[in-house]
Amino acid sequence: MALHHSVVGLVCLLAFCLSVQGFSDRNRAQAKIKSLLEKIEDILSLVGEDTGHGDNKVLRQPATDPLYGYFSAVAGADGQIDAQELQRCLTSSGISGTYQPFSLETSRIMISMLDRDYSGKMGFNEFKELWATLNQWKTTFMQYDRDRSGTVEPHELQAALTSWGYNLSPQALNIIVKRYGVDGKIKFDDFVACAIRLRMLTDHFRRRDTSGTGHANFAYDDFIQVAMNS
Repeated sequence: MALHHSVVGLVCLLAFCLSVQGFSDRNRAQAKIKSLLEKIEDILSLVGEDTGHGDNKVLRQPATDPLYGYFSAVAGADGQIDAQELQRCLTSSGISGTYQPFSLETSRIMISMLDRDYSGKMGFNEFKELWATLNQWKTTFMQYDRDRSGTVEPHELQAALTSWGYNLSPQALNIIVKRYGVDGKIKFDDFVACAIRLRMLTDHFRRRDTSGTGHANFAYDDFIQVAMNS
C-alpha cells in the first residue's frame, strides 16, 4: 500500500506540472494523466497492490488472466509493449485464426489507437481492450467472408462499415478499397487497419465538430498530427 501511495503522489505532482506548463489542448493533457493512471495500475497489479482506482478496487491478479501469458511473454520490465512486441504477441496468440497474421504497420496503428499518452507503447489494460475490439472486428469480417477466402469484396466492406454506423459516400468507399484492397479484395489485416483508421479519424473529427453539424475546423499542424497518427 505504501508503494501505491507513493506512486499516486507522483501522479498528482505530474498533473500539477502539466497544469503549470499549460497544455494548449486540455483534452490531450487529461488523456495523458489518464494514461499514466492506467500504466500505474498495470505496474501495481504485478506487485499485488490494490489501486482503488475505477474498477480496480478489488485486488487484481493478471497472472490468472489467460491473456496475460501472451502479454507477459513479450512485455519489458516496465510492463509495456511496443509495435514489434505486439505483433509477436498477436501472432503467438493465434487471434487471426486462419487469416494472415497482422503486419507490423497494422500493429503500429493498433498502438496509436490506444496510445493516450503518445508513448508508442501499451500496457496490459490497453492490450485487453484491443483484444476485445479485434475479436469484434474478426466476427464482423467472418460474417461477410462467407466463402472463407480470407477476403471481402467492396460491397461486403460497405455492408460491414454500415453495420458499425458509418455512412460513407461511394467516392469515399472507392478510395478505401483502392487504399486497402488488392484486385478489389480486402484481406483481414487490411480490414482491421481500415477499421482502426476510420475509428481514429472519426473520433478526432467528432471532438472538433462541437456543434454536431458534420463540419469541423482543423489548424494545419493539428491536421498533420491527426493524419500522421492515424
